[in-house]
Amino acid sequence: MLIVHGYDSHPDAHWFRWLRTSLGEVGVASAAVRLPSPHAPVADEWCAAISAALGSPDTGTWVVAHSLGCISTVRALAALAEPWELGGLVLVAGFTGRLAALPELDGYLADDVDTSTVRARTRSRVVLRSDGDPYVPAASTDALADRLGAELHVVPGAGHFMAEDGVTTLDLVRDVVLRGTAARR
Repeated sequence: MLIVHGYDSHPDAHWFRWLRTSLGEVGVASAAVRLPSPHAPVADEWCAAISAALGSPDTGTWVVAHSLGCISTVRALAALAEPWELGGLVLVAGFTGRLAALPELDGYLADDVDTSTVRARTRSRVVLRSDGDPYVPAASTDALADRLGAELHVVPGAGHFMAEDGVTTLDLVRDVVLRGTAARR
């Protein structure tokens, strides 16, 4: 299982370390990719780092991504040489399109992403959003979930799912991954 952080973040921020530890306690191996220049992301560099961490995904591979890491992960997956298949994809506070709250990311977000390949090649797709994200409008996350044909969960009061929002654990994500990986163990 691979965890992909977002903008201005790192692999041990928010709930990421907790998720790796929690999954490890029940025998699910996980790792987090450290994306280059998290304060000034470059799309090609992030996609390359995610692709390298993914290797050749198969039905036993799960990816959990947060915020800008979500669209970056979808881009990396869409660019993989076929054939490939992914067991599951959990996107937390993901979005499509530009964000009025973060205009500094306009260049990164200028290009759209092809979700059709990811939708077709990923067995389980789950998207989480909060009912009050200060950075990502609900409609942007809902649009991503719709384009991926993903199951959408709305988590009350989670903000942008960051430690500053009080989110240092995320049981729903752990439970989705555990259900999805149970057949493989």
